[in-house]
Amino acid sequence: MDIKNKTVLVLGGWGLVGNAVTRKLVPEEPKQIIVTSLKQSEAEDECKRLRLEFPEKPENYFIPWWGNIFIRNDFKDADRFEILRNKEKRRVLMADVMEELTDDVLHASSLYQLIVNHKPDIIIDCINSATGIAYQDIYSTYRTIKKTIETNPTPEALIEETEILVCTLYIPQLIRHIQTLYASMKEAKTQIYVKIGTSGTGGMGLNIPYTHSEEKPSRVLLSKSSVAGAHTLLLFLMGRTPEGAITKEIKPTAAIAWKRIEFGEIKKRGKAIEIVDVDLKDAIPLTSKLKLKLDKTFNTTGDTLKSVFIDTGENGTFSRGEFEAITAQGQMEYVTPEEIADDAIYEIKGGNTGHDIINALDNATLEPTYRAGFLQASAVEQLEELEQIHNVDSVAFELLGPPRLSKLLHEINLIKLVCKNLKDILVISPEELSDKIYQILKENAKLRNEILSIGIPILLPDGKSLLRGNEMKIPPYRGDDELDINEKSINLWAHDGWVDLRVSNMIKWQNERIKKIIDEADSIPKIDTSSMHVRTKKYWNNYNTIDIGKVVSWIFIHEEQGKRMKA
Repeated sequence: MDIKNKTVLVLGGWGLVGNAVTRKLVPEEPKQIIVTSLKQSEAEDECKRLRLEFPEKPENYFIPWWGNIFIRNDFKDADRFEILRNKEKRRVLMADVMEELTDDVLHASSLYQLIVNHKPDIIIDCINSATGIAYQDIYSTYRTIKKTIETNPTPEALIEETEILVCTLYIPQLIRHIQTLYASMKEAKTQIYVKIGTSGTGGMGLNIPYTHSEEKPSRVLLSKSSVAGAHTLLLFLMGRTPEGAITKEIKPTAAIAWKRIEFGEIKKRGKAIEIVDVDLKDAIPLTSKLKLKLDKTFNTTGDTLKSVFIDTGENGTFSRGEFEAITAQGQMEYVTPEEIADDAIYEIKGGNTGHDIINALDNATLEPTYRAGFLQASAVEQLEELEQIHNVDSVAFELLGPPRLSKLLHEINLIKLVCKNLKDILVISPEELSDKIYQILKENAKLRNEILSIGIPILLPDGKSLLRGNEMKIPPYRGDDELDINEKSINLWAHDGWVDLRVSNMIKWQNERIKKIIDEADSIPKIDTSSMHVRTKKYWNNYNTIDIGKVVSWIFIHEEQGKRMKA
């Protein structure tokens, strides 16, 4: 797509790659660039620097935004450790990730508010998401909770550490991030999303020597790679979702460098490294046990560590020796942020760099085959023959899921027992259809009990009575033994997994499904015998039969927007 006059959101715009991306975007003449970072000072300083570099651009061309995009907007500027140690905030954080994605949870998200407020046409995500999630370090959290358990803790202390452990789980955080990102971009009508990802090891294997642990490689580093891989697969799915943003990911497999080379203070986690004053007489004897934490810390000299360094952004500040080692041939080597930025922009403009990992997965996966498509009809014929031999209807077992699939299959099968073809469904009144299905279930105990036995309840025509078996798939059990019943909840549960005998549901089947199926097929001109159309009159056997699987697949495509869009 053309970047000119488009609004572009650069997530992580202060960082090494984000900085290069922003500067490379300017010649493409977007309408506005939103530059984000975790800290306010970083976002504002970056926009200030960009305004100096591009003085010809209007004052509001570069817009700063700051905060943590993985949590709610109210907490976006708070320290995560402080949130975790605050009971009320911790439980809000936990619920935001672990509960269902309601509108309230979505709208509270900082990412949602950022995207919906600015409505970017293009998002380039340069945040090292895998590091941000994996370096919360669930292993340290485990060690803390293990120590807590060993000290005969109070229930309150145990609850606190358990809740912190839940808040540290990587995959739920990543899933909620992707859910929020997708919903936000859909609402804002974002057209393209490009992720700058990571392999977690700079392209090296399990033999990577650059690891902060006695393990090689460390579990935390492997966690980073695991989160990065899971992230890629979720983006792969997002890229296969109709009406969503075009989704791409560029995954550098080398160290990324550099932002600046200077002499100055060396900082660790944003703070200058202080020089401690240690005399030779302070040597400790190596006997018995080695204390990892000093009883009394050494004094500092008042000086900070100063040296020549190369700033590689989020990857760290390296000495000459460190940089020389890590970028040597046969080690991580490196790629420049400008090359990554060039690839991202070229992909946005419709080019093919060969570096889009989502496109690579699309081409490397084994898609549906001609042989399987050919044999599908044969398999269905064999199933139909066995149905006739054994005098049964093979409808749904609730082994595939979701319960809505079983509910719809059983509803259209019940309708089929009343109406012999698709057009007959439109002739009968919804009241009579509801009543006749009810009479069938009343008289046919075998059919009724089979439906109930797979966990699908039956809502009777009055809408106030429910038949259920020992198991009930909807509503799902979430820890509460009882739930409030009201009109809204009944409608939700009926939609998700109850066979619904109400007249209103019969009307829906007639007007919103069967009529539309017939109208769609009838709208195809008789002279059009091309390969354009799939669901023709012939597909529906000239409406003479009711093929329940075909009908429900049409519903999933149209009502659930569940159409497969890629091979």
